[in-house]
Amino acid sequence: MRRETAVVVLLIASVLAPMWYVALHGEPPSEEIEIDQSVTEMRPLQGIVDTPNKLSPSQVGVIVWVALFGLVGLVTAVHRFMNDAVRPPDDASATATDGGQVSVPWFRTDDRWVVEYHDASDAMEGIYAMGGLTILAIVFAALFTGEYLTLARTQYFGVYAAGMFLSLALLTVAYYAWFLPHVKVAERRDH
Repeated sequence: MRRETAVVVLLIASVLAPMWYVALHGEPPSEEIEIDQSVTEMRPLQGIVDTPNKLSPSQVGVIVWVALFGLVGLVTAVHRFMNDAVRPPDDASATATDGGQVSVPWFRTDDRWVVEYHDASDAMEGIYAMGGLTILAIVFAALFTGEYLTLARTQYFGVYAAGMFLSLALLTVAYYAWFLPHVKVAERRDH
């Protein structure tokens, strides 16, 4: 593990440890209210994971902080994927370097010029990734709609919505990574 990563992890742990200690001493759990099983077979409170029925404000705070740190980690991982896995390496030959011309003239102005231009890779991996993510988005959208149309079974709304939006976001990432040219520009700034 790199030193910078260890420092960030220790900083996050030092913030979350006291918060989690306070959250453990939150409100006692409340009773679960269930549907009378002699009347119907529906189980709307049944879920994938056992969860508490009531959370204290300090427990909610810890969950929000963990979710935010997880989101920062996810954005960092996606950014690194786009830069490392798909973009050409720095030593790869570029179409235009050191102010050379490229076939798209709107990149170049009097104060801005193209330093490096790599055309889109258009690799088959990108087609497969986009096809799979499109199918995944359609499946989650269908599950979300099916969950909405059934009687009182709404406990998986969040899972299906998260899957749908995550697959759409990853579809955008895949399009950016494989099907857009990678351009570095230099720009003259007046201060």
